[in-house]
Amino acid sequence: MDDFSFENKTVLVRIDINSPIKDGKIADDTRIKASVETIKDLGDAKIVLLAHQSRPGKKDFTTLEEHSKVMGNILGKNVKYVNDLFGEKTVNAIKNMKKDEILMLENVRFYDDELLKKPAEELAKTDFVKNLSPLADYYINDAFSVSHRSQTSVVAFPEMLPGIVGSGMEKEIKMLGRALNPEHPSIAVLGGAKIDDSIDVMKNMLEKGIVDRVLTTGVVANMFLLANNIDIGKTNTDFIKNSLKEYERILGVSKELSEKYRNKIEFPDDVALKDNEKRKDVPISGLPSEKPIFDIGKTTINNYTGLIKNAKTIVLNGPAGVFEEQNFDLGTKKIFNAVSSENIFSVVGGGDTLRAMNKYGLKAKHMSTGGGACINFLAGRKMPGIEALKKSKIKYEEGYYNK
Repeated sequence: MDDFSFENKTVLVRIDINSPIKDGKIADDTRIKASVETIKDLGDAKIVLLAHQSRPGKKDFTTLEEHSKVMGNILGKNVKYVNDLFGEKTVNAIKNMKKDEILMLENVRFYDDELLKKPAEELAKTDFVKNLSPLADYYINDAFSVSHRSQTSVVAFPEMLPGIVGSGMEKEIKMLGRALNPEHPSIAVLGGAKIDDSIDVMKNMLEKGIVDRVLTTGVVANMFLLANNIDIGKTNTDFIKNSLKEYERILGVSKELSEKYRNKIEFPDDVALKDNEKRKDVPISGLPSEKPIFDIGKTTINNYTGLIKNAKTIVLNGPAGVFEEQNFDLGTKKIFNAVSSENIFSVVGGGDTLRAMNKYGLKAKHMSTGGGACINFLAGRKMPGIEALKKSKIKYEEGYYNK
């Protein structure tokens, strides 16, 4: 954004303000607050906001009227909501804008044009893009958390307008990029229940020498116990099988990684079972058990926190156990506390991870709002939203948009 002047220009800005909704009101305005930095950096430009709320079929799939009010309160100025996306009402509203005005258009996912599965060049021919792009001078993507999706508002506008990285998106790319080019010792702490995502991150980071060690917690740890031929009991095995579409394939990848990186992947020495609502720590030699595993054990917690304290860089994704239950939040609390040390460059991501950090009042050096996008970035996957901006930069330098 520093490379452009937005004085009296019309700018389309894709933001992510997808928020929890309760009784028709926004229950958490974290994402709306996060998008404000880019809007302020645009000074007195004419700002047209593109955003989504939830997805078709969900209870919280609703208009952006309430979002515009909340954003207006945060900014201390009027954010005009238009209950239309690319029709006559929107076109006239944009044409009549004065500098320093902000419009918030309707939820982009209300319209089929947003969710078409086509290449960006084809999406650029939709009415959505054809109607809006002639009215704007620039397009800014400040929605890192949807940039792993090839959706019209994310990838098509840079085909028609110079595409620019927003302030929030730039920070995400820089911080996550630093985690992928770390100061050593570097550790990834991977937990939670999304095993397939964690394994993709682990594989990328180990193969490229990004991390020196991976500490597994949560259901991810249970998968690696299985991969190391430790019987964790039918209850726990069935839970994993039911949560994975490709159980056999992912078990196979876990076994391969365990074999190849035997000295780099740590799994628990003990676990905490839920026994009649009580916590029961048992060593791995005490398995199998039909009681569910709800946390890593106390010995493992001590071992892991010791390793974390000596690290320079930490990537953390996923809680260590069922932290929502008081008897089983010990692993999550202790490990997250260690990761939050002032001396460590720590990057944390994922919805449950951020929820736990907030619950304990902890801060990392970078707390990614990306969710799936954060995982995709750390797993080394190409991100359509970022690729669209790279392509736009080349087009801009070649004078394409001046034709």
